[in-house]
Amino acid sequence: MIRTFATHKIRKQTELTGSLWEFESCSGRYAGQKFLLAAPGCWESHPLFADYRGEGIFRKSFQATGDIRIECKGVSHTATVYLDGREIAHHYNAYTPFSAVVADLQPGEHRLEIKADNRFHQESALHVPNDYMSYGGVSRPVVVEELNELYFEYVHVKTYMKNGNWHAKISAAISVLKTGQYRGEEIVVTGRIGNTTFDWKISLEEQEHYELHKDLEIDNVKPWSPEDPELYLVELQMRKGQQILDDIIDRFGFREICVEGQKILLNGKSLRIKGVCRHEDHPDYGCALPYQAIYNDLVLIQQMGANSIRTAHYPNDEIFLDLCDELGILVWEENHARGLEEDRMRHPLFEAQAEAVIREMILNHYNHPSIFIWGILNECASETTFGRSCYEKQFDLIRKMDDTRPYTFASCKFFQDICFDLPNVISCNLYPGWYVDKPVKDYLEEVYHWIEEDGKGKGKPFIVSEIGAGGLYGCHNAYHGKWTEEYQADALTEQVSECLNFPECMGVYIWQFCDVRVSREWFAGRPREMNNKGIVDEYRRPKAAYTKVAEIFKRYSNYYDNDKG
Repeated sequence: MIRTFATHKIRKQTELTGSLWEFESCSGRYAGQKFLLAAPGCWESHPLFADYRGEGIFRKSFQATGDIRIECKGVSHTATVYLDGREIAHHYNAYTPFSAVVADLQPGEHRLEIKADNRFHQESALHVPNDYMSYGGVSRPVVVEELNELYFEYVHVKTYMKNGNWHAKISAAISVLKTGQYRGEEIVVTGRIGNTTFDWKISLEEQEHYELHKDLEIDNVKPWSPEDPELYLVELQMRKGQQILDDIIDRFGFREICVEGQKILLNGKSLRIKGVCRHEDHPDYGCALPYQAIYNDLVLIQQMGANSIRTAHYPNDEIFLDLCDELGILVWEENHARGLEEDRMRHPLFEAQAEAVIREMILNHYNHPSIFIWGILNECASETTFGRSCYEKQFDLIRKMDDTRPYTFASCKFFQDICFDLPNVISCNLYPGWYVDKPVKDYLEEVYHWIEEDGKGKGKPFIVSEIGAGGLYGCHNAYHGKWTEEYQADALTEQVSECLNFPECMGVYIWQFCDVRVSREWFAGRPREMNNKGIVDEYRRPKAAYTKVAEIFKRYSNYYDNDKG
């Protein structure tokens, strides 16, 4: 399953995943032996490779001819792609898509090989041993597309209000495979949003890339909101005479996000965030959750009264984002970096790899109306001068690529942080009652006072981006000791209540939705080699805290304008 809707009617797409692939590990006990593995999938889901860290080769044959584009939605966490024995792509990072275009393919059967590598090695700045699991495999869909000499790269739609009317600012890009093929000829691009049609006429020259822009006023718009997540399609077709060369379809919603003082406004209404942080992790599927499992997670989250999910700590599968668009769930999406101190951030590849994630994340996820904020560099070295330079560069990149959403980072360096002047939303990870032995209200006031007076974050929206406590499913005792379900429920009851009652706090994200596997190097202090702070366990069985949080969340509206709580 590529997306939850069709992105092309003219361009032919064939998904190679959703089937068995030949798999061969490159080291270990079973090196050189061939197995059949399901893709998308993680090799850790196979009993023989449950703890395998190394390289593995996935192979698949397919029929094609002419000019093709092969897109991999996600390979964990380094990929080298070969077609008929020739390398056509190399990509780092498990959580963003990449593609390769191959011209003049001979008719017949062709062999695709993807060498995945989930090792922690010196060329990897972002995938390091961490408080979550870096899996291995072809974890998201692989698609083969048949192209003509000209094809659409993307279409983006920026929506905004002007003089009381909704506008759609459309940006599209066209690539030319063979610049001499149509030189001097006219290409017409036609588009449609609902009942509104538009077009461009392009006289082709010796260019490999064309960018198109159009600003339209759209009548009778129904805005997107969590209560009524209305979605629209933007459809483009490219023609030469009567020949349709290519098409592209994407989905968006009319909504406007802005920061006004200490509030984040959605379509002019002040948001109150009732959220959870969620990892892509499941004991049966690793990070390659299928559609039904993703949907089930979202249902559990909505049933507890939550209205937002933070994609900790990397861009998520686009099927997840599609479902959030459809269900009206607000998304904080962030680039891939967690808990990196200055020595890690000084890795020679860190800045390039982190910025590549931002580019690929925003380029591919720009149109999702559910994404209301971008995040970067969770709990990294925001207390150092070098770290500050990294935050500055990455926020600058976000502003250049997308001026429609606010941006933030989740900090645990308050009382030392020197970066709170950079984002337009302040976010802090707080664990009173777990790591910090202080009453929640006192700790909130202490941290917020420092942010306002010394942290250079005065007058900005403030979010508690993580709060929580550990609890082992089925662990109980009469005195509510740590790691019991009772202790976790008591802690979250106080934490969430105090956050939502704190006048300057515009929302809270619970750490976390479900228990997740961690890197083996992180086993100390993590019973079962898992982060056990989920309000459901790894199999999505609710703990006592789930019911308590649901009772609290359901008392509050999605907007401060509607209900002061």
